[in-house]
Amino acid sequence: QVQLVESGGGLVQPGGSLRLSCAASRSFFTFNAVGWYRQAPGKQRELVGLITRVGITNYADSVKGRCTISRDNTKRTVYLQMNTLKPEDTAVYYCYVRPTTGGDYWGQGTQVTVSS
Repeated sequence: QVQLVESGGGLVQPGGSLRLSCAASRSFFTFNAVGWYRQAPGKQRELVGLITRVGITNYADSVKGRCTISRDNTKRTVYLQMNTLKPEDTAVYYCYVRPTTGGDYWGQGTQVTVSS
């Protein structure tokens, strides 16, 4: 079983920045990919970005150029740095991992609100 704990959410003004963190209970070497999804009120959960085991990143078009995913293998933590935030970025953000053995896992989520 994989346990994921997100942190770093909060209220930020449009144009501001925020960094989310996700601590995993397993080594990242047991994952094919780690990253972030988000879900806004009344909308389906959507991909924000992923980073593979070998360090290749993939981002949704809506956040490309504004978000950066990174990881610390020793700390077993993945980060989402978000810059130039927009009101439409408001959502619950979920950490995600894809184990090499199969399955998909999400954390409990952390709220990000972009408002003036």
